[in-house]
This record gives sequence, structure tokens and C-alpha cells, in this order.
Amino acid sequence: MNSKVNTGLELLTDEQRWEAVLSRDASADDRFVYAVKTTGIYCRPSASSRLPKRKNVEFFASAQDAEAAGYRASRRVKADSDTAASIRSALVVEACRLIDNSETQPNLDALAAQVGMSKFHFHRVFKAETGLTPKAYSVASRARRLREELAEPGKITDAIYGSGFNSNSRFYETSAGLLGMCARDYRDGGQNAVIRFAVGQCSLGAILVAQSQRGICAILLGDDPDALVRDLQDMFRKADFIGGDENFELLIAQVVGFIEAPAVGLNLPLDVRGTAFQERVWQALREIPAGETASYTQIAERIGSPKSVRAVALACGANKIAVAIPCHRVVRQSGELSGYRWGVDRKRALLDREGADE
Repeated sequence: MNSKVNTGLELLTDEQRWEAVLSRDASADDRFVYAVKTTGIYCRPSASSRLPKRKNVEFFASAQDAEAAGYRASRRVKADSDTAASIRSALVVEACRLIDNSETQPNLDALAAQVGMSKFHFHRVFKAETGLTPKAYSVASRARRLREELAEPGKITDAIYGSGFNSNSRFYETSAGLLGMCARDYRDGGQNAVIRFAVGQCSLGAILVAQSQRGICAILLGDDPDALVRDLQDMFRKADFIGGDENFELLIAQVVGFIEAPAVGLNLPLDVRGTAFQERVWQALREIPAGETASYTQIAERIGSPKSVRAVALACGANKIAVAIPCHRVVRQSGELSGYRWGVDRKRALLDREGADE
């Protein structure tokens, strides 16, 4: 037997909907909205605004449908929407605080219960607000805490427990994934880590590509190849550097090919190391399609931190993996080009190749 999913419009006739508007029936608010042709706005049935003439009214099953038809929200609808968004943001902030302060990694059911949501709704809202799943945020938070603990003097065992691991064995199962190397090597500035690298040339100048055990850990652009090598050495002060062989040269060719022709795409395993906030920003950057740009404000909104525009700009500046994490696709709110770690001229050239509008 065929079943039909009813929408607000299918549940009520136009006459019933109009009666709900006339009586300002709040129980119908979640069933439809009405739009006024002469003003171009839409309202909920319970709206206290002056009633329009019936001939100027049309009905929609949802606010999204009304907006798709070209209507804008009334002040009351917008205020309610802003309030709901504020409540969601506050709940996600609380969940992030619970994750950051938890001695052990909290599970999804426990987090959802503590903020009063079902786990499925919580998972969806959390990802929409932060750009990360609760598990991914928890992993990034633990990695940040571990880096902070390892930066302090003391035993590595103390850092392990201080960052939320309840056993050494559990830590050593995941430490390489969190740090890209063992904890002692991380504390020692990359000592014993093996990083392969090579320097080549492209139309933007010199390019250096470096790869750790986890993946690409740096793509640097510049005018002076020697300066790029020094920059890499400063990032990993005590790592063992090995010049790339013929196979590694193919990796550089792949990156250069992407720079010259962005349409070919670039899908490489990355060794991304940053704070939880930086990783949220960098993930949002990777979701900007080639040929498009986004403002710092838009990125801040996408990760659920609309007031963190300056912090987003700083995270873009901290990115060490050019083009693969495309911070060149971020522009000012006006559309004008802003600063770029590797020079505004290179940023403009990259956007020109991608066909992005400035």
C-alpha cells in the first residue's frame, strides 16, 4: 500500500489555515506559515501583527518554502529563529566544555543526555555548529590537551594521565595518530621522526612538499628554496630529514599539477596538527569548492563561532599546508583579497587559475 507523507499544507485546507490566522492559533505555528504578497514577508499563524486581506495571503508548509518563493521572515519569526539558534549554540558550547573538561572521552549518549537532546538530533546539531562530529571534536580536544601537557616539564606518564588517558596502553594505541609521532619525539621537537621532503619549481616560484609517517605535513611556497628548507627545519627542529627519491618526486609533480590546473583535484593524506579550533577552521576551508571563495565571517559562521572572525584569520595564517588546505579561498567580506602567508600575488594567481571571483 502506498503511503503519503503529509506536510502542514496537506493536513489543513486553505479555509482552515485562514481561520487559524484569524484566531492567532499558536498550535498551528509548527504546521504552516502564511505570506503576505503586498509586504513580501511571512509570519506564523499566531503572529500579533495587523491581519492582512485574505486575497493577499498565500500559505507555505515551512519557512524554508516561503523563503524559496522570495519572502523574508517577519521580525517576530526572525527573532524566534535567532533565539533558537542562540539556544543551539549555547548547548553546543556546553557540550564542548563537557568534552574539554572530561577526564575520559564521553560517549554520544551521555553528551546528548546532559544537554537534553536525543543522540541523533545532538549529533546533527553539533556537527552543524562546529563543523566536526562530537567524536572528531573529542579527538582534537584530547590532542590539544596532550600537546599542552607535553609542553610542560615533567614525566611523559604525567602528561598521558593529565590529557585524559586512563592507561598507558590506551595512549600508545592512539598517540601516533594524535601527534604524528611518539610522545617523546614530539616533546623533543620531532626527534626520531622521519620527514621526507623535496623542493621543486612551479609557476608560483619554489615549492617544498614534506611528508611524515602520517601524511603531508607541509606544502610551502616562496622565492628562495633554501629559505623553504629552513622553514621546514624550524617546524620540526630535531626530526630526521630525508631528501625525496623518484617516487617522492611524483608527489611533488601531483601538487604542482594541481596548482597549474586545479580542475584535476588533489586528494592526499594530510598530517594536520593544530588546536581543536584551528582544525575546525581548516576542515571548513577544505569544504570550499575550487572556483569559489568564502569570507572570514562566513567561515566563522560555518564552524558555529560567528564572533571569532579574527581567530579564523589567525588559523588561516597558521596553516602550513598550502593549496591542500586552501586558505587562499578566503577573502574579506567585501570580496577583496586579504593577506596570504605566501604572498597576495600568489593568492590572486591561485584564484585566477580556479576561476574564482574576487
